[in-house]
Amino acid sequence: MSKPPFLTLPDGVRAHRLVTSRGRFAVHDTGGGAAGTALLLPGFTGSKEDFIGLLAPLAAAGLRVVAVDGRGQFETGGPREESAYHLTELARDVHAVAAALDAGAGTPGGVHLLGHSLGGLVARTAVLQDAAPFASLTLMSSGPGAVSDSQQERVRLLLGAMETMSLAAIWEVMQQLDQSVGSAGQAPYSPQEAAETSAAMEEFLRRRWLSDVPEQLTVTGRHLLSEPDRVAEMAALPLPFHVVSGSEDDAWPVPWLDAMARRLGARRTVVPGAGHSPNAERPGATAEALAGFWLSLCPG
Repeated sequence: MSKPPFLTLPDGVRAHRLVTSRGRFAVHDTGGGAAGTALLLPGFTGSKEDFIGLLAPLAAAGLRVVAVDGRGQFETGGPREESAYHLTELARDVHAVAAALDAGAGTPGGVHLLGHSLGGLVARTAVLQDAAPFASLTLMSSGPGAVSDSQQERVRLLLGAMETMSLAAIWEVMQQLDQSVGSAGQAPYSPQEAAETSAAMEEFLRRRWLSDVPEQLTVTGRHLLSEPDRVAEMAALPLPFHVVSGSEDDAWPVPWLDAMARRLGARRTVVPGAGHSPNAERPGATAEALAGFWLSLCPG
């Protein structure tokens, strides 16, 4: 489960519900941005807060940044029907959000789409549906198809637990496991990790987990287990690509991401000292890399 580096919104960032043709979506929105708009999609069990450390530096670089809770995630909510959470439906939501931002061809730079982890699978489905609204695609810690064998085992355990347990009961089990690891001395906390495990952060993580729609977790979890390799389809699109990851990743190993970047002809960024969530673990370096890519695509 990803953890934001902090929870307080930077100055100038507005939390609101964006009205679209497919419903209202909870967003963090920096507003403005002469250099274009970046639309950020979170990963499995994540939320818009995972990008909170990127908002100020990207806005300072001249970008409008909009981080969104997808359908069935945290503050957006969604129906209790599995059919609502197929990747094709989530991708249609992305198109609706992009249209609602009114940041198409008339805005310098256009809409730069970024998907983290599961959000990368949603983002690439959106551009394969129709790439026209997007100026670029960035895949962050998101690979060519299904996740690694070790991650598949974890996802299957979660999906199995959800068949017989409530989200609240699963949360309690996860907390017990975390405490047992900590008490055994196997996962010592750094100062940053200590801040992340504050009472406020833990309450946020609990509230976010309990707010997710179970059917969304079930269906998107299945996609993580079964998604095919669609890199060749993406490579045929007239889009600039950027592949970003930490220097270690247990969901899609770094060599997989290196190979995917080569197949896409993509810019490749590896953020030193980060794992599966460089946006949360090393937001400064991650924002610098993202801004460098997006600003390089600005006209003139």
